[in-house]
Formats: sequence, C-alpha cells, structure tokens
Amino acid sequence: MAQRQRALAELDPVWDRICGEAEAAIAAEPLMGGLIHSGILHHRTLDRALAYRISLKLASGEMSEQILREIADSAYVAEPKLIESARADLAAIFERDPACHRLMQPLLYFKGFQAIQAYRLGHWLWQQGRHDLAYFIQMRVSEVFGVDIHPAARIGKGLMIDHAHSIVIGETAVVGDNVSMLHSVTLGGTGKEDDDRHPKIEDGVLIGAGAKVLGNIRVGHCSRIAAGSVVLADVPACKTVAGVPAKIVGEAGCDQPAISMDQLLQMTPRAGQD
Repeated sequence: MAQRQRALAELDPVWDRICGEAEAAIAAEPLMGGLIHSGILHHRTLDRALAYRISLKLASGEMSEQILREIADSAYVAEPKLIESARADLAAIFERDPACHRLMQPLLYFKGFQAIQAYRLGHWLWQQGRHDLAYFIQMRVSEVFGVDIHPAARIGKGLMIDHAHSIVIGETAVVGDNVSMLHSVTLGGTGKEDDDRHPKIEDGVLIGAGAKVLGNIRVGHCSRIAAGSVVLADVPACKTVAGVPAKIVGEAGCDQPAISMDQLLQMTPRAGQD
C-alpha cells in the first residue's frame, strides 16, 4: 500500500497534497472523518473524487447519484481536459482567495468550484448532443448552488468565482482563461434575440460583485469591471470601467488584475483638491 501511494504521489503531487491535507484535517477534527474519507481518501484520483462530489450534490429523486456518477466518470475518461480545467480552477482559487488555505477546501466546501465543475460536465454533454441531460445538470446546479450557467456557454480554465451566489451566464457567452469574478455577476443579453447575444470576456479580466455585462460586447483582456457596474459597450484591454452605465475611469492598475484581485479604484484628484 505504501509503495502504491508513493507511486501515485510521483504521478500526481496535487492529489497527494490534497490527501495529506485530508488526513491532517481528520486528525484535527475526527468528527469530519466520514465526510472527508468518502469525499477524498476513498478515491485514488482527483477525477474519481470530483465525480463523486458532483453526483452527490446534484442527485435528486429524478436522477440518482449512481447514474450521475457514471456520467461524470465516463466524461472524465473521454475528455481529460475536463480535469485539466478543474486543476487550473483549483490553483486559481488557492492563489487568489485569501479564505482558501488548503487545496482540499474548494473540492469539499466551495460551491463556486463545485458549480463550475458541474457546468463543465454539462457543457461536455451539450457538445455531445445530449442537450436534455445538459439542461438537467444546469437546472440542478442552479437549484443547489445558486449558479445558473447555460451549458452552451464557453468558459476557459483558471476561473475563480468568489462566494458564487446569483451568478448568471448566458448561452452565447464566452469567458476566457484566468478570469475572476465575485457574487451576483450577470453575463446576459439585452432582449429576445436568439442569435449571438451575450458578452465575450477575454483572458485575465476581473469582474466585481454585482456587475452586469449585457449584450454581445467584448471586454478586453486584463481589464477590470468595478462592483455594481452595468456594462453596455465594449471595454478596451487593460482598462478599468465603473458606473451605470459603465465608463472608463482609468487603467487596470496592474498587469494581471484577475490574479491580484485589487478592486480599489485609484481616482485622479481634480484640480484644486489635495
């Protein structure tokens, strides 16, 4: 057993670290033993643990945990990029969220991470033409996590959604790599059009809490959208926008705002002010 565990650690140091954190957590709080064993230590790999977690959360009287787990297991075997994205999302949360102190936390406790991985499963089903099953996943993610993402939306890797409450992302939305957003963000349309009608968020964008980005507009890479803003027009790269409707108020403030998570606006004083 020890030799097999060492071999697995060499193949997957991230999973080995998660398992080490799990063992330490049980030693510190034995009452968590059942949950942590079933969620982490009973599984040999991250994809198996993730399939278990998603199926446990999304199961209902209409769809059993066993069926959902078989779907997730088959998806991870067929498309390894799903787990690559999950690893990138884990790293993003660990790096950017000051409340995340261990890699095991998002897997067990953070609904933003769990909701995004469930969305990725639904998106894979959508790409396979299994639209009704994808819609079911979307429905359950919305009911369980309060995150409503259409399975046709395209989302890159390294996504961090802090708090992840009341997130809405529409059907034709595109979100790039290494994007960060906070709760109550909407990437929506502006009417009843049924064509390409949702925002395109480029890499490295930071979207503040409560921001609404509406319509088929483009938000340039490494830009910032201030909390509570309503964005109705294209945003150039590396700029900060704020207000209702949002206007450019300055530069992004750093090379990678989605990583730094700096949401303070550095306003230039007017003439005559100190």
